[in-house]
Amino acid sequence: MKTIVILCDGEFPRKDYPLYLLDSADAVVCCDGSVMKYLRHTLKKFGEERMPEAVVGDMDTLSGKWQKRLKNLIVRESEQDDNDLTKAMRYVLAKHPDVTDIHILGAGGRREDHTVGNLGLLMEYTRLFDLGEVRVEMVSDYSTAFAITDSCELHLGKGRRVSLFSPDNSLTIKSEGLQWPTDSVVFDNWWPATLNRATEDIVRLTFSHPSRALVVVD
Repeated sequence: MKTIVILCDGEFPRKDYPLYLLDSADAVVCCDGSVMKYLRHTLKKFGEERMPEAVVGDMDTLSGKWQKRLKNLIVRESEQDDNDLTKAMRYVLAKHPDVTDIHILGAGGRREDHTVGNLGLLMEYTRLFDLGEVRVEMVSDYSTAFAITDSCELHLGKGRRVSLFSPDNSLTIKSEGLQWPTDSVVFDNWWPATLNRATEDIVRLTFSHPSRALVVVD
């Protein structure tokens, strides 16, 4: 098992679980200016600055002084078709073909447009990259989000709050183990399958056809 954390420049985690993921990862890859938060965190936590494996992005939020100091770690990608998170994903998958888990931290907060965009990218990555068995999830102080592409069983635990999203309005998702079944939900907006709750430890979702959906659990 090999875990990589991608740290974005949004809200830095404060809760134990995301901080555990950050501190126990086999490698940390920072998106642009998030490296400053990471260095402050490691200095406070360990009494010394611990460098990430790489700092990926166009460097628009990292000062020239820090770019010079971290020049051996910087992977500069100036193209603007993809955001820094996608560039970091590309780096991780290329440099770590044996990765099993990618935890994305700091991808929400501060700006709602970044949060919504990054959540959407979780679904897009199932098309952009050959992920195979690699588990990719976005973790914050408030929730864990991940993409699914077909029928599955989710071992969430009874009582967990669950929301489903999909950009495919032709998709039907039948459910077992949710307080409000999603069988008749039409995914034509963001809200129709939100604010649900697991009534069983295992939630079963059956897709009408392979597609993309986002699961957000608290």
